[in-house]
Amino acid sequence: MESNKKYWKGLEELNQTPAFVQGSKGEFAEPIPVEDVLNEAGLSTKTPRRDFLKALGFGLGAVTLAACNRTPIHKAVPYVIKPEEITPGIPNYYASSFNGQSVIVRTREGRPISLEANPNAVGLNQGTDSSTTASVLDLYDMSKLQHPQIGGKDVEWAKLDAAVIDALTKAQAAGKQITIVSNTINSPSTLASIAALAAKYPATQHVQVDAVSYSGIIEANKASFGKAVVPSYHFDKAQVVVSVAADFLGTWLAGEEHTQDYIKNRDYKSLKGGKMSRHIQFESGLSLTGSNADVRAAIKPSEEGAVLIALYNEITGQAIAGGTTNAKAKKVLTLAAKELVNAKGAAVVVAGSNDSNVQLLVNAINTALGAYGAIIDLDNYAKQYQGSDTGFQQFLTQAKAGQVGVAFFLNSNPVYDYFKVEDVKAAIAKIDYTVSFADRADETASELKAIAPNCTFLEAWGDSSAKEGLFTIIQPTINPVFNTRQAEQSLLVWAGVNKAIHDFVKENWETNILAGTGKVWKDVLQQGFVHKGSTTGSAYSANVDVNAVATAIAADSKKIAGDVELKLYESSSLRDGRYANNAYLQELPDPVSKVTWDNYAAINPSDAEALGIKETGKVTVAANGYQVDLPVVLQPGQAKGTVSVAIGYGRTKVGKAGNHVGVNAYPFASLVNGTIQFAAKATLTKASGIYELAQTQTHHSIEGRNIVRETTFANYLKDPNSESGRFSDSHKTYDLWNKYEQPGHRWVMAIDLNACTGCGSCIVACNVENNIPVVGRDEVRRRREMHWLRIDRYYTLNHGTDKLTKENDIAKANGLDYEDVTVVHQPMLCQHCEHAPCETVCPVLATVHSSEGLNHMAYNRCFGTRYCANNCPYKVRRFNWFNYWNDSRFDNYLNNEFTQLVLNPDVTTRSRGVMEKCSMCIQRIQAGKLQAKIENRKVKDGDIKMACQSACSANAIIFGDANDPESEVSKALRNERVYYVLEEINVQPNIGYMTKVRNTFEA
Repeated sequence: MESNKKYWKGLEELNQTPAFVQGSKGEFAEPIPVEDVLNEAGLSTKTPRRDFLKALGFGLGAVTLAACNRTPIHKAVPYVIKPEEITPGIPNYYASSFNGQSVIVRTREGRPISLEANPNAVGLNQGTDSSTTASVLDLYDMSKLQHPQIGGKDVEWAKLDAAVIDALTKAQAAGKQITIVSNTINSPSTLASIAALAAKYPATQHVQVDAVSYSGIIEANKASFGKAVVPSYHFDKAQVVVSVAADFLGTWLAGEEHTQDYIKNRDYKSLKGGKMSRHIQFESGLSLTGSNADVRAAIKPSEEGAVLIALYNEITGQAIAGGTTNAKAKKVLTLAAKELVNAKGAAVVVAGSNDSNVQLLVNAINTALGAYGAIIDLDNYAKQYQGSDTGFQQFLTQAKAGQVGVAFFLNSNPVYDYFKVEDVKAAIAKIDYTVSFADRADETASELKAIAPNCTFLEAWGDSSAKEGLFTIIQPTINPVFNTRQAEQSLLVWAGVNKAIHDFVKENWETNILAGTGKVWKDVLQQGFVHKGSTTGSAYSANVDVNAVATAIAADSKKIAGDVELKLYESSSLRDGRYANNAYLQELPDPVSKVTWDNYAAINPSDAEALGIKETGKVTVAANGYQVDLPVVLQPGQAKGTVSVAIGYGRTKVGKAGNHVGVNAYPFASLVNGTIQFAAKATLTKASGIYELAQTQTHHSIEGRNIVRETTFANYLKDPNSESGRFSDSHKTYDLWNKYEQPGHRWVMAIDLNACTGCGSCIVACNVENNIPVVGRDEVRRRREMHWLRIDRYYTLNHGTDKLTKENDIAKANGLDYEDVTVVHQPMLCQHCEHAPCETVCPVLATVHSSEGLNHMAYNRCFGTRYCANNCPYKVRRFNWFNYWNDSRFDNYLNNEFTQLVLNPDVTTRSRGVMEKCSMCIQRIQAGKLQAKIENRKVKDGDIKMACQSACSANAIIFGDANDPESEVSKALRNERVYYVLEEINVQPNIGYMTKVRNTFEA
């Protein structure tokens, strides 16, 4: 069934540019160097057939054509005395916490290899974001310091301790301040260790500052309610959500938790019950959240305040000045206001601005909507962001005045992520003694006198309280790899507290947290968390002078209004830059642009055309006295007259993977009314030179085949089969294959396109679980990324696309409104076809079908003909061009023996010259079946979870046994929205997709 919309991955596909047409003709971006390979074997393409076949016997063929290296020999050293808790081949699991989320760490033979959400924390967390999944790699980072340092030289801990204690004593005697500068700390034990230092040295003060600040929300809530907190948001209770530049499914506050709640009103279970929330987004750059909105309006950053003023007026019936915005946005907000009013008590408005005046206005709007106590919870508030921009400014002033004697920097790197680096350096120069707890000599640590390297969370005892009433434990899964020491232990040593950190954490829990819960320390270690929060929050009413706030908003908006406006945003993978040396995250394609290994200037295609800039061009961005040259991405959905740039790049002292990747965008920020702002008036000029980004958006193209299904909620209610487009509904199918019974298990998968947000966490989980290598920027440019699972992002223009044909060209596309696009995210992996085309053409039976419905790969059989990849209609097979794990050309710190400790021993690392693809985590299937056999029972639904499934916060991926009619996947695949991609070619895939549904205003 043909859709009445045209979907496309990138402008080059939409416009059918010559480069795209040429590139899509072949499987690979460049010719395969057959002649070079044959020459190495003493052959050529002119070699007589008899000699050629003689030379290409089994052994030589595998070595020359496949270019496979010899299998490396690794000597195994047996345990002299086996540790009691370790059984070779059997994983151990430990409850821990990362960024406040309760997780389970899987270890093998004493080394951590992966993280997943704690299954015991039902209702508290589900799935993991990409940074959580990838964090296990940081344990094996060779860029970290291996010893404490003074003046850049390694020293013993005793020498460092003596120097620090001496400096603290002198500062206290001189009446100078002792300051601990950190990002937000919500760990009860860390705060207790800071309190212990303050008890010893009363001049100690603690300053918290976050690179991405939420001071505006905190100050607004303090003024409105007398509570200086960031609230929790329960999107599962909202029927109407309006967001003004808040990427709440991505990087705004607790994106992963928001996703879990948001999808509850939009997944297949909710739709089956006839319910679906409506989401309206106003923003300048196309964010992950905006790409999932039912209705989206492109606005400039200077219009964000005007949109909120206009919403307030429409909701309350008042006429506050300053609510003027562009015509398209005005139409959308008028309809949005009606929806909000009709859904009072189940409606919410959120804003991404860090301006306290904007947040005060949002408080007034949500009070009028009755959102407090229903959706917005000020009692069970979030604790992830408590930084104060004002507090850090005061510290800089005091330091430059010579009032600070000692300064500690804990998880804080202001020389990199503060917008005025010279102010920070000037302040540091005036401090008598400075110490960093960084695990490496980063941009700030390298400027200080000493470094007391901290452990990773996988080597430490600790805890977290990301939300009021929720406490999670951190316990070590491995001894410290290097000669590092926990920051908390260092603080205790310097405070004169002679106590091991384990005992300190345990006593703190038993005294202050576990009292009254009926739980003991052992329970915490096994369960991983304690939840003492109330189930619902109280209703609050904001006290806001709306007229004064609106006047201030209008004045501030004028300062950034211009022909071109810049908006900084947080990368969904690297976030504020702290994960810049994690190669898994660097190679994770951006959810929207699909760019890896770089940041860039995202501009509207019509603006690029006016500047004479093409896709590989560069642009000079200037704002707030700072300018840089950036490669350009022509971004559909970008508001005209705006440019978006990601922070978190441009690190210079982070490690092999992250150094000099992209440019630092923090200097574009500014301080307005005491808070850091990420918007500014800017200028754009064409820069010289070209730069090819490593962008995966049109890689593995399936040449315009109709694989996306989309309908509206109104049409779905009329007909649940609406737009599902199942080929079998209207065509008779013919089968040339033999039929085989599958009496045991039949493993299948269902993917709900309405639940998938496109975040990419599943990609990282697949990489970690299946030892998928990082190939680097240059290889990605050659279309050689190795990801077994990709998320295809499809655009469709909301006006005029029905008139575009598959033979459209640039002339037909000119004049279309690239601001007004909608997006569909589609996870694409091996479909494990019952009639797999790859199996038919493999000359050596390297890819075969199992009796349980899976398409297997026998790597030892494969010698790289690539016939299977050519014959795969889904383009999900990857050719292993190099030994990425053992080739110095791909040295992203992943090809050394130490870093390879992260590898999953249940999955072989593939040698050069073979095809690989999704195995449906066969090792997990076998482990689940074995466990059931040991327990003398049948495999139960839910016993086996795929890595991608476990990572998905939206529960968009459902795996199970189709032979069990009561399994969740069987029920999901009976849904009316289910269709199979390319069903018409009768390959009979075992993965079903559910049609995307949008709750548009037309409903």
